[in-house]
Amino acid sequence: MSQHSDIDIDPITFEVMRSIFEFASDRMATVLQRSSFSPILADMLDFSNAIYDADLQLLSQAANCPVHLAAMKFSAEEAVKGVGPQNVHEGDVLVLNDPYRGGTHINDITFTKPIFYKGQLIGYGVSRGHWMDLGGGGAGGQAFSTHIAAEGLRLPPLKIYSGGRLNEDLLAIILNNSRTPHFIKGDVQAHLGALLAAEQELQRACDRYGVDVVQAAMKKIQAYTEKMVRESIRTIPNGTYEAEDYADTDGITQSRVKVKVRLEIGDDSIKVDFTGTDPICQGAINSPKANTMSAALYSLQFFLAPDAPQNQGLFKPIEVILPEGCWLNATWPAPTIGCTTLTASKITSAIWQALAKAIPERVTGSTCADANWFVASCVDDQGRADVFSDLPAGGWGGTPYSDGMNVTMDPLGNCMNMAAETAELFFPIAYEAFELRQDSAGAGRHRGGLGSIFKVRFFGGGELGMETSRTLAGSPGAAGGLASAVQRSSHIRADGTSQVIGGIDDDGNWQNPLLASHKFGPGETFMFESTGGGGWGDPRQRAVQDVLEDVLDEYVSIDAAKALYGVVIDPATLTVDEAATAALRG
Repeated sequence: MSQHSDIDIDPITFEVMRSIFEFASDRMATVLQRSSFSPILADMLDFSNAIYDADLQLLSQAANCPVHLAAMKFSAEEAVKGVGPQNVHEGDVLVLNDPYRGGTHINDITFTKPIFYKGQLIGYGVSRGHWMDLGGGGAGGQAFSTHIAAEGLRLPPLKIYSGGRLNEDLLAIILNNSRTPHFIKGDVQAHLGALLAAEQELQRACDRYGVDVVQAAMKKIQAYTEKMVRESIRTIPNGTYEAEDYADTDGITQSRVKVKVRLEIGDDSIKVDFTGTDPICQGAINSPKANTMSAALYSLQFFLAPDAPQNQGLFKPIEVILPEGCWLNATWPAPTIGCTTLTASKITSAIWQALAKAIPERVTGSTCADANWFVASCVDDQGRADVFSDLPAGGWGGTPYSDGMNVTMDPLGNCMNMAAETAELFFPIAYEAFELRQDSAGAGRHRGGLGSIFKVRFFGGGELGMETSRTLAGSPGAAGGLASAVQRSSHIRADGTSQVIGGIDDDGNWQNPLLASHKFGPGETFMFESTGGGGWGDPRQRAVQDVLEDVLDEYVSIDAAKALYGVVIDPATLTVDEAATAALRG
């Protein structure tokens, strides 16, 4: 579309067009949420929506899941390439979830609709949703096997709508390969509704301003964002900064799996080099290229130009080096079910730790660094089966200015926890607890946010899959802040006795935290203890009054106040022993 580059876009038209593009993506998200059938879309908001120009360059995106958003470009490109650009017509909708062809894990299914104006291709609407179940060896695909086939139905680029007509045969195949077919027809229609909203808004813009102006504005806005990002990069000292982070296990071996990153800052550009990262795993935490690229890009944007218009200009100054054969560049048949919820968060943590060496006054401690995704089949007293899911969040890291946020979704997603009322209405379960976990945050001058204690009881029994990490070491702090607590999963029997099934038990033994189809009987409870964020700064520099307030709020125990912060509190009066505190703090 270089023929439009010379068209003058005045500042007022520029802002109007930017708002139109952003509104179009936001409207997509609203339509999808309000019309979807499955709770994971309607209530947990595990979806993303974006608009691309005719060259498949990002034009705008809704504030949905970051781990989806930068990856969706790869899905759209592969979808168009797979069916052939010459075979893309008005009324078509392409579908794809293949992790090796622009996808992430199989549950993330992406719909791409070409948008035409008077016969001319002007862009694409793209809508991605995490579907509750697409088959596989465990509910939600959480088989944690060694082959992608165990994770469910893998769709290559296909047309689910041709000229506005639904492909009934393809839909029948999808319905036949899911434990939750009762959600799927409604969700397909909801994604279509979101795509039609994008189409309507772009076509209205062309009606009002003319297609040449709209296309010229697309490129101008992308260039504007790129300029903002490059100016932001100039505020980071040039140099090379390295860091590592780890997944506790791939679920098959006992070894930790390493992410190694090297950031090379050069004036107005950044190179993200993953050379030295461990090779492809046996287990199901491998990350396809699209997922790794997305995680690297959104991790940096937190500290670059988050207020800039969200488009392809965000990413042009950033180059990602991704070695062949590493677990962040998965190829067939490597399983990938944990790539978004576990692996992406470790990429973020590694990048933030590297950035902390460059701009310590701006970078936070690591977040809980996991989505803690569990999914379970469950049965009611009539023997009817269903599948439900949740994402019990942890804390974010302390910042240079404040304490971290309590119980907030990891940066990989803007998802919500499922409301207890919704879960209990739809499924034969009861939420027994969702509360703050004392002493879960990393200590610091500004402590991390707290994690949570989450309990769900099965009425008729069920089988649970759980993906989590941070069970061997908590989330790292920054600028001298300490790491958070470790995470743990437990099985509580109907008689009240319990057993640690993921993480370190009371005897110091470690249990694999990647659970596949773990069985629960009627009246039994699953409990998960999530971690907080890492602390920022020396804990001994935290204000004594702030430590006391944390103890009074039951965020920090009296023992932890003394051991970590050097603040001695009388348990009888809940007041600070100033002399003992002064002696401890030197």
